[in-house]
Amino acid sequence: MDDKAPRRALLLLAVLVLAMGVTAVLQKAFVPAFGLDLAGGTTVTLSPVTPDGGSPSQESLDRAVAIIRARVNGTGITDAEVAKVNDTIVVSIPGAGRPEAIKLISTTAELRMRPVLAVAPARPGPGPLPTPAPTAAAGQGPLPTAAPTPAAQAAGARERAEPGRGSPAASPSPTPTGADPLAGQDLTGIDPALLDRFRTLDCTARNRGQGTQDDPDRQIVACSADGSLRYILDKAAVQGTEIAGATAGADRTIGEWAVQVSFKPRGAAQLAEVTRRISGLPAPRNRLASVLDGVVIVAPAIKEAIPGGTARIFGDLTQRSATELAEQLKYGALPLTFRTASVVSVSSTLGQDQLRGGLLAGALGLLLVVPYLLGYYRGLGLIGVASLGVAGVITYLAVALLSHNAGFRLSLPHLIGLVVSIGVTADSFIVFFERIRDELRRGRRALRPAVEVAWRRARRTILIADTVMFIAAVVLYVLAVGGVAGFAFAMGLTTLIDLIVVVLFTKPVTSLAARLGFFARGHRLSGLDPGRLGPVPGAAGRAVGEA
Repeated sequence: MDDKAPRRALLLLAVLVLAMGVTAVLQKAFVPAFGLDLAGGTTVTLSPVTPDGGSPSQESLDRAVAIIRARVNGTGITDAEVAKVNDTIVVSIPGAGRPEAIKLISTTAELRMRPVLAVAPARPGPGPLPTPAPTAAAGQGPLPTAAPTPAAQAAGARERAEPGRGSPAASPSPTPTGADPLAGQDLTGIDPALLDRFRTLDCTARNRGQGTQDDPDRQIVACSADGSLRYILDKAAVQGTEIAGATAGADRTIGEWAVQVSFKPRGAAQLAEVTRRISGLPAPRNRLASVLDGVVIVAPAIKEAIPGGTARIFGDLTQRSATELAEQLKYGALPLTFRTASVVSVSSTLGQDQLRGGLLAGALGLLLVVPYLLGYYRGLGLIGVASLGVAGVITYLAVALLSHNAGFRLSLPHLIGLVVSIGVTADSFIVFFERIRDELRRGRRALRPAVEVAWRRARRTILIADTVMFIAAVVLYVLAVGGVAGFAFAMGLTTLIDLIVVVLFTKPVTSLAARLGFFARGHRLSGLDPGRLGPVPGAAGRAVGEA
């Protein structure tokens, strides 16, 4: 037996707790954030809008619920409840502000890539036509492109450094007052009715067609996201459902934020085909617009085909906008368009009274456990109480840090799980203590070797019990939602903390205590005196047999 092992274990635990404490102080994460049932939040009711005005299918509603739930959870907001109520979807987000909730949930992320047929300023009247060069006007960034070749990078650098260079079609030209905004552009293949609608379209209006459910098999008119341009767009060449994933990050090759988009095999082939087809056309028909819910978010020129199934969206993106765009894209397109039927900022449904009630329940549980430990185990009970205290400190720091860094919000189900964990933690060291007492009852060993033998036997029982508890918590968390998932999360977290405490605190402290004469000699207040140990189980039967 290594005499220094208990001290090393306690030192490791001290380093862990100190690191968590210092992190909490530096981040000022002193109080955990509360969930909807304890601190209020926002409830949004979404009503589906179908092209024929009828009721949506249950399959489409179920898919929409799954996508919205994944989108909300992907932002780090925990304990958000997404539920289907008749033909509506109700989303409850704890602590989220009203504008944040509406923007996060109601954007349906129906991405479609459409070739540009014509483009003009936002409203009828004078104004310059946009340039399709890489430095596009008014927030229009470059098209999603594959990783550029050295030649392409050099060409792009020249165009950025010398904006005056390029084809004459790339230069802005003024549109005289009252002139046709489509004058000089190729209108071949465009529906005449669409031309009339385009000429009267005003993209500076507050409602620029956001959230409209467009038909991917028909040409459409659309505005840019910032309302500076209007477009005539061809049929969709690539659907949003063909996107396999999207991630945001700082691209060192271009020195700005970008969104990396990967496509499924079919989408990759479609992207390669459309970029090959339009890359040699004159402006503006060499541009490919990415349309998100009826609004053009980017529509730059295509210089060359984009093979490989991987593209980048970059240009005028900040960290926040790039991350937001990636989250909208990677969770797929919703099968329905939704309108916000109601947004209600709710007060705490349980309030501070319920919070105090939960804390009171935890305190009452401790008040029942602590006297029992001290009365039954006496000196050993002090080690048990100290173990509960250490577990409580680690649990609080973990919850506070998760709230600050991972969007975790403490709710009533979490409190219930934490209160129940008092019994789980107590059960672990009770198993250990009883193994020690069993070894001493048999009188085969002194206290120090009895502790080590008892630990080897108790460790297996503790590991099996905690493993079963953790697996149950994981399964419950995966299969359940809302409050039940919150309870499962708390149980899983405290189960891991229980293992840490019993291995790094309870056992080392017990080993060190066994070296003290108070415990080694079996003082009557140690909990290990012969009078409290009782007879060896089965001793009477063995005595009769020997006689």
